[in-house]
Amino acid sequence: MKLLNVLCVVIIPVMMSCQKPQKKELISETDFSCDYNGKKVELFTLTNKNGLVCQLTNFGARVVSLWVPDKNGNFADVAVGYGTGKDFIDKKEYFFGGTIGRYGNRIGQAKFTLDGIEYQLEANNGENHLHGGSNGFYRQIWDVNQIDKQTLEFSLHSADMDGGYPGNVDVKVRYQFTDDNELKIEYFGTTDKLTVLNLTNHTYFNLKGAGAGTINDHQLMINADSFTPVDAGLIPTGEILPVKGTAFDFNNLTAIGERVDNDETQLSYGKGYDHNWVLNQSDEKLTLAAKVVEPSSGRILEVYTNEPGIQFYGGNFLDGVVGKGNKKYDFRTAFCLETQHFPDSPNQANFPDVTVTPGEEYYSICIYKFSSK
Repeated sequence: MKLLNVLCVVIIPVMMSCQKPQKKELISETDFSCDYNGKKVELFTLTNKNGLVCQLTNFGARVVSLWVPDKNGNFADVAVGYGTGKDFIDKKEYFFGGTIGRYGNRIGQAKFTLDGIEYQLEANNGENHLHGGSNGFYRQIWDVNQIDKQTLEFSLHSADMDGGYPGNVDVKVRYQFTDDNELKIEYFGTTDKLTVLNLTNHTYFNLKGAGAGTINDHQLMINADSFTPVDAGLIPTGEILPVKGTAFDFNNLTAIGERVDNDETQLSYGKGYDHNWVLNQSDEKLTLAAKVVEPSSGRILEVYTNEPGIQFYGGNFLDGVVGKGNKKYDFRTAFCLETQHFPDSPNQANFPDVTVTPGEEYYSICIYKFSSK
């Protein structure tokens, strides 16, 4: 098996005079809690020395809230999503904040062949398979170990043929909110049978604050000279094409909305951006994959990873759903930057390998780093 270490980090510089979020502004762990399939859905809180706060739930090992300061030291929750466990269970599934697996992104025709055996998956996105199916990792109750006030570890056992995938797989996801204002997400996995694995995080961001309007004025940089074009079902064609001269060139900071409505076929397929970029990887263990600057607040998000790709999704399928604080999340009012191996890799021989073999450990890392200026 070819195994890539993956790391995604987001860092936010902060002023020492920050006005930290008040306890009454945070989601109540008691109010969030509920039961799901005989298990308890719970909320957990991480804080660092600078007052930044991340709240997470064992339902899907999800990010629920993320409080970071602006250039004046004023905090806002920049993670879009629901505010109670019951809402995450009952309301429309947008994968808000979720840990995605076994396979993040899409697999064409909901099937793949491995070692001469064809595996049929759930077709939950038209004729294709998306994010591990309708009962993927994002809808499981994970075991929890809160290591300290800054570190939380989730673990999950996925049985052989769970969701149609081979192998008994054990995974861990470790969240750490460092004093450098990095939300560090590390993924670990083992299997007893040859399988495929591609884990990622699906947090939606709005650096003005969740529900605070469009993200089209955010400035985006993606460190990639090429991307993987898709067909009408958003399945990669197998090509790797240059971004130069297209709406997909974000090598320099560019407003997300500057070219999103260009008359380009690739944009029409996803109602905007919902594509995988092929990262320019260096000899370093981590690559700066992307950077986002929100001009009015001065908040900055940087994404670091060891993965070969990143999915930039511009919130094109948000449709006015009501989330935390009764705020509406309309079309293009949040974005995702998901570090990953490429979509449909099990069916694309020229894409980086996503197989995991017994005796080897899958490892991936993503860092979301916050700062302001």
